[in-house]
Amino acid sequence: MPRNEPTEGTESWDGEGSARRRKAARYAVPVAVGVVAAATIGLVPAFAGSGSPDLPKISAQDLIAKMAKSDVQQLSGTVKVTTDLGLPSLPGGAGAFGGGQGGGGGSAAPQSKLMELASGTHTLRVASDGPEKQRVSILDKAAEYSLVHNGNEVWGYDSGSNTAFHHTAPGNAAHGKRQAPEEVPPGLKNATPQDLAQRALQAAGDTTSVTVDGTAKVAGRDAYQLLIKPKQSASTVGSIRVAVDAEKGVPLKFTLTPKSGGAAAVDVGYTSVDFAKPAASTFSFTPPKGAKVVDGGAADAKAHRPHGKGGAASEGMKAPEGMKAAQDMSGMNVLGKGWTSIATVKGEGSGLPSGKDKSKGAAGGPAAFLDSIGDTVHGSFGSGKVFSTRLVNALVTDKGTLYVGAVDKQALIDAANAAK
Repeated sequence: MPRNEPTEGTESWDGEGSARRRKAARYAVPVAVGVVAAATIGLVPAFAGSGSPDLPKISAQDLIAKMAKSDVQQLSGTVKVTTDLGLPSLPGGAGAFGGGQGGGGGSAAPQSKLMELASGTHTLRVASDGPEKQRVSILDKAAEYSLVHNGNEVWGYDSGSNTAFHHTAPGNAAHGKRQAPEEVPPGLKNATPQDLAQRALQAAGDTTSVTVDGTAKVAGRDAYQLLIKPKQSASTVGSIRVAVDAEKGVPLKFTLTPKSGGAAAVDVGYTSVDFAKPAASTFSFTPPKGAKVVDGGAADAKAHRPHGKGGAASEGMKAPEGMKAAQDMSGMNVLGKGWTSIATVKGEGSGLPSGKDKSKGAAGGPAAFLDSIGDTVHGSFGSGKVFSTRLVNALVTDKGTLYVGAVDKQALIDAANAAK
């Protein structure tokens, strides 16, 4: 059958056309917004409507090509994000990654909002006008957090604490260019269906099956549904479904379902979308009267000083946790390929402390809690603890080496055995 001939929606695309995949990886609207992976979401009520539209048949290859050709630079809309990774709760009721109250400090720094999107349902308002103007607002019941990128400036504002975060990237006078700000963390850039679909398609290859699986109505627009399934049995990912706007070629919804079944682990989608140019005022920001303003540039410079001397910015701002984590992960290696890639980090010391260590307190303290949520495993590598979510599993050996990936427990043990 000719390659470009329309086919039934179940035609498989198993990694053919690497050039098209490379193009597809560039289609996403550059909306500097949160999630997740990330991340990185309960949209069924929002998308209930007139059912599946009757659209012309299209092959997976042609649908991906349509996405690659899409050059939508301007849009605004509302996105609902629901994440159910099955993360354990820490003592005191906080989530495993800090809970949903901004860490309790009311910080307006973008990094402080990353972990809030790791669980629960959130509503975002997004707007984009090309690569230099984006805005996202995370709406909460009692407060709103806004992140505004305009040229070489980034503002973050938390209405709950009336705190603003500001960063200006230095210009390059010699070449008449401005540097792009680095204060928008990757996790906050990857919470739209476009960004998440891009990352999923980058993994497409001989380890992946891609098909067109029917149509859908999303945010009032007709869409094709692209179904992505790993072929590697050790992957914890069951399937990824991407609803692609039939006219614009822009992903409108992204749903990741674990192999274990149940509710989606990540579900991100527009409930309303408008492809008109947003008003210029959308990307303007002036701190409200009385707002506490933290200079992000000063924070970054001090955070990189040796031994943390002067590492706190004005008003006592500390180096972002994400930055610390990135420094700790500097020795990371990746084993395997495709959906069963495993990241490994050789730690220092002798691994996790045991809950039996009475020096941690009568109840064992944090060590006892780690023992309670992890499963002890053994292999030729020695012993260790496996910590599991619905999507990502991690093995920490007694020698301090970390193995983590969207793979099952046995794949982690096999990797540790092979690397001993």
